[in-house]
Amino acid sequence: MEPEHFSSFTTRRKFIRQAACAALGTAALTNTIRDLRFINAAMAQTPSVDYKALVCIFLSGGNDSNNLFIPTDPSEYASYASIRTPVLAIPNTDGGLATALALNALSSDGHTYGLHPACRELQGMFNGTPMAVNGNTNSGKLAALFNAGTLVYPLTKAQYNSGSVARPPQLFSHSDQVTQWQTSIPDRAPTTGWGGRCADLLDTMNPRNGNAAALSLAISLAGANTFEVGGIVQQYSVSTNGVVALSLPGPSPSARQAAFNSILGIDELQSNMLVQNYALALDHSLATGSSLSTALNNSPLLASYFNVAANFPSIVVPNGGPTINNSSLMLQLKMVAKIIDAGYRSAEQGGLGMKRQIFFCQVGGYDTHTGQTNNAGAGTPTPAQVILGSQANLLAELSQSMNAFQAAMHKISVQYGDADFEKRVTSFTNSDFGRTFPSNALGSDHGWGSHHIIMGGAVNGQRTFGTWPTLAVGGPDDTSTGRWIPTTSVDQFAATLAKWFGVDNTKMSTVFPNLGRFATPDLGFMS
Repeated sequence: MEPEHFSSFTTRRKFIRQAACAALGTAALTNTIRDLRFINAAMAQTPSVDYKALVCIFLSGGNDSNNLFIPTDPSEYASYASIRTPVLAIPNTDGGLATALALNALSSDGHTYGLHPACRELQGMFNGTPMAVNGNTNSGKLAALFNAGTLVYPLTKAQYNSGSVARPPQLFSHSDQVTQWQTSIPDRAPTTGWGGRCADLLDTMNPRNGNAAALSLAISLAGANTFEVGGIVQQYSVSTNGVVALSLPGPSPSARQAAFNSILGIDELQSNMLVQNYALALDHSLATGSSLSTALNNSPLLASYFNVAANFPSIVVPNGGPTINNSSLMLQLKMVAKIIDAGYRSAEQGGLGMKRQIFFCQVGGYDTHTGQTNNAGAGTPTPAQVILGSQANLLAELSQSMNAFQAAMHKISVQYGDADFEKRVTSFTNSDFGRTFPSNALGSDHGWGSHHIIMGGAVNGQRTFGTWPTLAVGGPDDTSTGRWIPTTSVDQFAATLAKWFGVDNTKMSTVFPNLGRFATPDLGFMS
């Protein structure tokens, strides 16, 4: 698993192209009517003064969540082990760290579960005993959501087989399912993401710089994404090193900068609307970068916490796995924590005084057709090898990065004397799809429904939500090849988060036009 590398500098030409496109959007001139609709809806939102942030962690490639959550009931585990085969079957819990890590749910759904042995930190948080990072603990809570996925309508196996109810188009396709997860609208052409639509409704809560937001409500650590595309709000991309700075090489960069600013000033007065708006957007992007950089550097936690390497350590894969330096996800979540700190602080504290922020992170490698475990292709599979491999590396990264991030949220809480701060930030996983329950002898193939994690102080933790599938090929939840038909829709998952985030019930249909097709719009995993 190679870490992604980002540069904090870019060429003048590339910067201008990226900044202007990000600020203007490719459909800005054709979205006027839709923008007015969103503005009217936003004005009707119930006023709110608290800070909240959503953090989407997208597991790109399709996570095999059948090995993230493992059934530990003896009879159910026997079915799991038989179908997954020694290539994939994680040893059942025996209380040791090399087997499924037992989850102690506060209420029973008739099943018992464990987490992959690489997820010790997630197990601790779920069970109410978070693990410390460099002596820093947290008060985060963890919940599980089972068998969620893209749906047009609720769908049974009989309806799937007969075709009597519409299915999402292009099932099992990476690009199509990613888009449908991030828009929550599988039955129409994508134009905006559900995160972007939430941002459109709530953007007026944030401070303004003239007519524009001081900082976009939608921040991406992983470049352009569908999830944060809005009709009004344009996502703002940063690298793991911070703001992408405009580099003006040469013997007199300050003079070049002055000349560049002068050109922008002239273009902002042009009668040609395209030239004028391009210059205004670029100028705003530069000002946004400058103010964000200043706020990041003003943090009282910069030297004492964020710049301490041990607080965001290298990933150590348990049970004899490798050490992964410069983890992409750890670095992304570290920068998210820094921007949350900057956004939460008031202007008087050297911050930005934001009220709502949405973040998008992404890590690849989850398309585990081969090499998912070290038993893949092995002549003699062993329990010691099945708990290692590419997925163990990925899940250790997920577990340790999320735990370090939650510890940072606790540190911010302590720093500013806000006992409720951890309740203001909620993180959650998404992925293209789940994977097939049977092994392909080397790994697993593209599936459909999958299990996910929700983390934060406002989460109804130590509980499971959704419906656990019947673990049988050809069973009532299987399309035919071990691909689970989702019993919870992306709409329901996302709407539960959006409601907590501040989207009024009266505006839910604006953000999630298909939500009314499902019986339970609020799944209950947020308090």
